[in-house]
Amino acid sequence: MKQSCIVFLLMALIGLKVSSQEISDSTFGKGIINYTAKDSTFNVKFAPRIQVRYQSKWNHDGVDYDSPEYNFLVRRARLKLDGWVYTPKLKYKIELGLSNRDISGSNPFNRNTPRFILDAVIKWNFYENFELWAGQTKLPGNVERVVSSGDLQLIDRSLLNSRFNIDRDMGIQLRHHFSLGNLFFREKFALSQGEGRNITEGNEGGLQYTGRIEIHPFGKFKSKGDYVQADLVRESQPKLMVGATYDYNENAVKTRSNLGSYMFLSDGSLYETNITTFFVDAMFKYKGISFMGEYANRDADAPVAIDPDGTETGDIVLVGNSLNLQAGYLFKNNYEIVGRYTNTDFDAVTERLGEDQYTLGFSKYVVGHKLKIQSDFTYSQLGGEKDFIEFRIGFDVHL
Repeated sequence: MKQSCIVFLLMALIGLKVSSQEISDSTFGKGIINYTAKDSTFNVKFAPRIQVRYQSKWNHDGVDYDSPEYNFLVRRARLKLDGWVYTPKLKYKIELGLSNRDISGSNPFNRNTPRFILDAVIKWNFYENFELWAGQTKLPGNVERVVSSGDLQLIDRSLLNSRFNIDRDMGIQLRHHFSLGNLFFREKFALSQGEGRNITEGNEGGLQYTGRIEIHPFGKFKSKGDYVQADLVRESQPKLMVGATYDYNENAVKTRSNLGSYMFLSDGSLYETNITTFFVDAMFKYKGISFMGEYANRDADAPVAIDPDGTETGDIVLVGNSLNLQAGYLFKNNYEIVGRYTNTDFDAVTERLGEDQYTLGFSKYVVGHKLKIQSDFTYSQLGGEKDFIEFRIGFDVHL
């Protein structure tokens, strides 16, 4: 209740502040508030976003598919503030998540409270093409994770992402880019605490080190299209981004690096092991055609958590690898058809079966990703056997 009151008060204060001053014109999808102070000392944009969906699922019992399970949900409800202070070279971003999925995951290390904060980060362009980021935000991981959930061309991200991504964390990042003729490069490095977002009680284990490099052999995408799914701008020339990420989480204490569950020992302490995660991915666009490919691999020095007396606790780091391939075509009437194949293959020590998923999706972009309707149909196999069939339909509104 206290957190809800704080959020409401924050929004009320913003409304009161802006209502007393001149507001610049804005359009749909550019934020309901886009204000620059008369003395040019700060800028702020406020943009709420919701994703609502319906889904039905038919589980296979080994003989046949059973009766469907139905579910209506608000998958995401976000409030985002961003802009700059003092100079456009000093930017900030605050994003709050209000849906149940966004705020779930309370534990003793975040004081057993809802996790409202998604992003709270400052970005300082301190010299030429160098930027220093400080705060909580997404790590430079696989491209699908860094793409905003509001810019997806299917209802949600893939199995690769849900099983292997490294998500958000608290720390600092150094980013740089440069060009050599038509070649465009980005380098990203992050140093973070290694336990994910909204951790407030110390830092268990060690630190997390993440490095990423990206190459654009045909130059930059239009409108930051390398991190937006679907070729909405219809690139007139082929555009390609190839990236690789290496992540090392020293003395990690969770089953999925900085995600998953904590690995507690019988004495109340935490099991620690070094976890490495590796990604290779690509994004391609040309005249309405889009393709995204990703490969992920996770390994650990000692994936099985063991108590001091030598017995296994039951916690196991989710080591293995995954492949995700996704392609779509956007017609000139802004309807799109998309296909995706995802495979996960876990190491034998996890005692977890591999999965294969085949997804076919359809989208109608009314105002790009800011107002769209999407649906998809997924057939899933677990260990080579039929697992489930799922149908989803939903819409996005991003003011």
